[in-house]
Amino acid sequence: MIAYGFVMIDVHRLRILRSVVTTGSVHRAAQLLGYTPSALSQHLTALSRETGLTLVERAGRGIQPTDAGRRLAAEAAEVLGAINRIDGVVEDLKSGRSGRLTMRYFASVGARWVPAVTATLLREFPDLAIELRHAELREVARTLLPDLDITVEALHPRPPVGYAALRLLEDPYLAVMVRSHRLAGADSVRMAELADEPWVDNDLPAAPCRQIPIDACAAVGYAPRFAVETHDFATALAFVRQGIGISVLPRLACRELPDELVAVPLVDPTPVRAIQVLIKEGTAGSPPMRRAVELLHGCADEERARSLLPSMIGVGA
Repeated sequence: MIAYGFVMIDVHRLRILRSVVTTGSVHRAAQLLGYTPSALSQHLTALSRETGLTLVERAGRGIQPTDAGRRLAAEAAEVLGAINRIDGVVEDLKSGRSGRLTMRYFASVGARWVPAVTATLLREFPDLAIELRHAELREVARTLLPDLDITVEALHPRPPVGYAALRLLEDPYLAVMVRSHRLAGADSVRMAELADEPWVDNDLPAAPCRQIPIDACAAVGYAPRFAVETHDFATALAFVRQGIGISVLPRLACRELPDELVAVPLVDPTPVRAIQVLIKEGTAGSPPMRRAVELLHGCADEERARSLLPSMIGVGA
């Protein structure tokens, strides 16, 4: 049970409500949770009584969530996630694991650094439980920061209270295009030269990493013309391979381009994102935390070394 004001709400019934809203069906939710539809409906009735809200309503022969039910289910997601994390801590203690490390990351870092860092930590600390979270922008303002948050400085110009920030890498942006493009053979491309090019978007509209190259365009007097809107690098590259447009990506996301594509450095100005790690101060001294930060620094050092190799620029590597 959890207390909301003077009302006690059964957490299990919140899970049932969320399942009904997510599946869109009482019968489907009952099947997944191992209830009969009748028993599940009784739990929903009890939750309505606890909250004083009408959470479901009749729809033909069945029932469907009301607007209040959908909102309560959405708001319950964070609470249920926190309870699941507490359950994980309990299981760690019961099984003898001495610690837990939560780490949040974004896409290109997740592809390049996080798997190797995680594998090394698990080898060196076999009794450590590691929880990994993908940093979806919609959650950033609502979720608590983990032990380690690999992020960009544009999102957290100042570290949140209780966290220290360490800069790992300055990651410049490159223009990605097909090998037959008129600019593909250049040593570098000025931002102004992309003013008339169709662009392929590759990130969420409000993402700070997306805003950095847009600001560079604004500095030379134009806004990019997005011919295609996508929200991830892989899909964007598929459109670029077809010659539909160019895309502007951080160097870290350009390490394994398809053979048909090249990545050319951008200048005048060069868009750059600063990658940092936020470290929870209360656990900063633990051996797994210190080792994780050391490994991330190693990844950043390796990336800087690779960026100095001429063969890595403009050849689709």
